[in-house]
Amino acid sequence: MASESTPDHQLLDEILLAEDPTEGLWWLVESGRAESTVPELPALQLEQDPVHRHKDVLAHTIAVTAKTAPRLIIRLAALFHDIGKPATRSFRHGGVTFRHHEAVGSRMARTRLAELGYDEQLVADVSELVRLSGRFKGYADGWSDSAVRRYARDAGPLLGDLNELVRSDCTTRNPKKVARLQRDIDELEKRIAALAEEDRRAAERPLIDGNEVMELLDMAPGPLVGRAVQWLLELRRSEPELDRDQSIERLRAWAAEQGSSAS
Repeated sequence: MASESTPDHQLLDEILLAEDPTEGLWWLVESGRAESTVPELPALQLEQDPVHRHKDVLAHTIAVTAKTAPRLIIRLAALFHDIGKPATRSFRHGGVTFRHHEAVGSRMARTRLAELGYDEQLVADVSELVRLSGRFKGYADGWSDSAVRRYARDAGPLLGDLNELVRSDCTTRNPKKVARLQRDIDELEKRIAALAEEDRRAAERPLIDGNEVMELLDMAPGPLVGRAVQWLLELRRSEPELDRDQSIERLRAWAAEQGSSAS
């Protein structure tokens, strides 16, 4: 364990990168050192956690952090994923709720990590993981393909870390609930991979073929038609979210730039 004189940034790193950070995190709070390192942590002790059945949110937070791999980005995200709960607690909706605590926690994490002197990219990535940490809720009720694509798109390069955080956020002692959550995440990851492959294949075909190009632009067969189809294919690859009407509009603009006679 680092000494009392260890700088806050270094101390937190040493605790979080231990194989099991549990003892170090409890020491951080119980020794009072958290007040200068992550002062938001002690407040979690006062917050009951009706969902995860821990005596408080701090116990749940430490359990989640200990379940993640000893990598700084995921350990920090786990440590901060519920940090916004005390600020968002409400009893107005039937029992205690913490609405939008992820968004609030994301801002709190960004501020605290920046003050601790962490690298700007790490601060941005951790705060984004905290913001996205609740997105998986509701998946078991049924997500459309669009919802799955949106989850993957919003996570971007953090998708693997986000899924690890979601898996680790299950600290129930009920083995059936644990197994169900893991199955759901397994299924989500398979759907993401399948949809990515589907989108890749779709991107290999433009939404508008050569015959339609000639009809839309009142154009005779020739090299310009081939160039238009190739341009449409590149457009499809770079902007797969464009629909047919948007693609036609862009095609007309492209044709006008080529000196086409299209109206």
